[in-house]
Parts: sequence; C-alpha cells; structure tokens
Amino acid sequence: MIEPVAFQYNEQTAINNHYQKKPHLSNIEIQKKALMEFNSLVNKLKDKGVNVITIKDNDELKTPDSIFPNNWISFHEDKRIALYPMFAKNRRYERRSDIIETIRDKHHFYVSKIVDYSAHEDNGQFLEGTGSLLLDRENKLCYAAISERTNKELVHKFCSDFNYEPVCFTANQTVKGERHPLYHTNVMLCIGNEFAIVCLDSIDDATEKELVRTKLFNSGKDIIEINEHQKNNFAGNMLQVFGDQPYLVMSSKAHKSLTKEQLIKLSSYNNIIHSNLDTIESCGGGSAR
Repeated sequence: MIEPVAFQYNEQTAINNHYQKKPHLSNIEIQKKALMEFNSLVNKLKDKGVNVITIKDNDELKTPDSIFPNNWISFHEDKRIALYPMFAKNRRYERRSDIIETIRDKHHFYVSKIVDYSAHEDNGQFLEGTGSLLLDRENKLCYAAISERTNKELVHKFCSDFNYEPVCFTANQTVKGERHPLYHTNVMLCIGNEFAIVCLDSIDDATEKELVRTKLFNSGKDIIEINEHQKNNFAGNMLQVFGDQPYLVMSSKAHKSLTKEQLIKLSSYNNIIHSNLDTIESCGGGSAR
C-alpha cells in the first residue's frame, strides 16, 4: 500500500472516472483527511493479522493517485511482476523501480521476471492492472470490462502471457441520463475464493450478461448480485484478503449500502473489515481495493 503525501483530485483521471467529485476543500485538507483514512485502514488490517507493506509516496513526482498502486503493478504466484500502461499522464510516474527493489530486497519477494506493457501508452492503448483485469487466479479466468482504460487487445495479450482465459464485456453507468462505460472492472465485480459480488445490471448486453453469469457460476462461485445504486457506493470495489482468517475489505460507504441479507451471506464466507474512505472515494473515485 502506498502512503499518500499529496493526495488530491486528479483532473486528468476525472475525464472518464465519473465517480470522482470535485471537492470544496483545499489540497492540504484533502491530503490530511486521506492520510487519516489510509492509516485507519492499515491499522485495521494489521490488527487482523494481515501482512501489510506500506511505502511512502514521493512528493516530488506529483502523483495524486499513487494511493492506488494496483493500477500500475500486479504480482503473480510464479514470481512474475506485470507493469501496466496508464491512461493519465501524471499516473505514469507512479511506476517506480525503487518500490520493486524495496519489495524484493527488504521484504524478500523474489522476482523471476518483469513483464512490462507500459510502452503501449505510446500507441494510446491502456490496461490499468487489477482495476482493468479482475483475476480469478484459481480458475485462471480474467474478467475485463472494455473501456478507454481497458484495451481489449491488451487484455488478450495479458491472458496469453499469464495463461488466463479472457472474459470480455462492456459495463456501463448512467451519467446525466446517458450510459457510459465504467472506467474499471473492479467497481462492478469482486471475486472471493467461494463467492463473487457482481453488478450484472451494469452489463446492458443480454448475451454478455449471461456470459459473465455463466462463467462465474461454472467456476463454482456463489453469485451475490448488487444493484447499480450499491455499485455507485463502491459495493463492487472490495477485496478478499487473508490474515488470521479470510476477510472481505470494503469501505464503510459500501458496507452501509448492502442489505442485511447480503451482509449475512458475505459474513458466512469471511468476516468483514470496513473503514471510512469518504475522502479517498470522492476525490479519487476509487475505494478499498
């Protein structure tokens, strides 16, 4: 997890991230609130036995979204690391070799190979890590909602390189009465070891909707559907982690949007950790994942 030093509203990402809301706070106030939210979540994770590595952002790089490193890097069981092409120019500075060196040298994560897709930025092709790619690592399925930030050709290239089956579709949200592609897959889909949380209502095409439903069902996942209101409150942007037992991490806003029945179902698979991420969600347009 990257500790923010200058978190703020990013004009470059707001072009197609409709979850971002322009704040009525100074950048200093935004950073202060975001850091409090960040530290609170880190402490809750550590209290549950989750191994958390935190690395401080570099203020000189001017990277307001560095708090979301999963968009530029992913780690894999065969010890490979993937680096990704980013839509916003100021997000490309988040790719830091010193972070990889720290994880490798200080935290003893062996890196067998770095697979670098970032050069595709020069061709206007983007693929933003596990924001774009929702990986069912056990069943080797890669779910991808195609958008300006999730290039279909690069999805297939990643799947070929890492031996995944691509499941591509279009997911939308309503903006000012019109349907626009979701910027990232991970706002409408979360995959746990035994369950999947998905907003099928965001998939307008009936064939694609059935494709996603069938792939989830056939891979043995208990499908827990959320509606678009819940998705808009980041109920799709959750992540299952393992500490002393399995936990599902989400924001307090997402937790509040869920029904009693949904919470009971999710709690049958893992305990829930939720934390206030209001500033991070409103300014950054991303959540706990």
